[in-house]
Amino acid sequence: MLITNGPEKSRQVLLEPKKKPHTLAVTLRTTTGMKYSEAKPHAALSKYVDAYWTATGSSKTVSVEKILPDGCVDIIFNVGNECYTDNGAVLMNNAKAYLVGTMTRFKETEMDSSTRLLGVRFKPGAFLAFFTYAPLCEIANRTVELDAHFGFNTNILIKSPFEFLDKLLFKNLKSPNQQLLEQIQTIQRSKGQVRIEELASIHFTTVRQLERSFKHSLGITPKEFVNLVRYQHVKAAIEQRKPGQSLLSIAFDFGYYDHAHLTNHFRLYNGCTPSVF
Repeated sequence: MLITNGPEKSRQVLLEPKKKPHTLAVTLRTTTGMKYSEAKPHAALSKYVDAYWTATGSSKTVSVEKILPDGCVDIIFNVGNECYTDNGAVLMNNAKAYLVGTMTRFKETEMDSSTRLLGVRFKPGAFLAFFTYAPLCEIANRTVELDAHFGFNTNILIKSPFEFLDKLLFKNLKSPNQQLLEQIQTIQRSKGQVRIEELASIHFTTVRQLERSFKHSLGITPKEFVNLVRYQHVKAAIEQRKPGQSLLSIAFDFGYYDHAHLTNHFRLYNGCTPSVF
C-alpha cells in the first residue's frame, strides 16, 4: 500500500505554490500512434521531479508504443479509455492512478485515439521524498494500481492537470534521502563509468549498504543503475555520432569490452541493436 507523508503546517505554508500557468514544452515525440509532451513542475519541486507529461493516442486503430527505461519512478493518471501496458499484461482503467516502478528493460503500451495519460516522472531516487512504498524493488519493472487515496475527478484533472499535480506533491513533500541523491549524482556525473566499490569509497559507505539503499529507495541495485546511466549516454552518443565514427569506438569510449558487449546491453534497454537504432 502507498502511504502518504504530509508536511508540517509551517513547512506547507512556506512551500505553498503560487498560482501561475504551466507552459508545455515542445512536443518531444510524435509518432503515427502517439503524441507526447512535457511540462516543467513548480520550481520548488524541480529538484525532485523531472517532468509532468501527457501522452495521447493519435490513431483510430491500436498502435504499440515502446517505453524505454530511464531510472525513474512514475505515477500515471488514466483520464482516457482503458489501455494495456507492460506488454499487454496490465490493463489501466479509466479514472485510476498507477505507480510505475524503475525499469531495467523496455516495455510496450497499446494506444489509440481514446487513450489519454497524464504522468509525473520523479528524478531517480526522489520518489520517496513524497511517498512511501517500501521497498521499491517489489515493483521494479511493474505497473501497479494505487489505492483510493489517489482517486481523482477526471474533469478537474483534464482542466488543470499541472496545478493538480503541484498541489498533490506539495502536500506530501518531506525530507529526501540526501545521501542517496548524492550517490546517484556521482553515477550520473561519471556517465555510468564508476565501479561500485569506488562509489562506496567516495561516499564513505560499504557496497552492502549501497545495495540495500538502492534496492529500497530506487528499486534496483547500484550496478543496474550504473549500467542504465551508461546506456543513456551511449544512446545519446550514437544519436549524435559523426560521419565515420564507428560503434566500436563508442563502445570503447564507454567502457564496453567490444561491439558484442555494447549490442547485448543496448538490446536489453532499447529492444534493438545499435546498428539498427
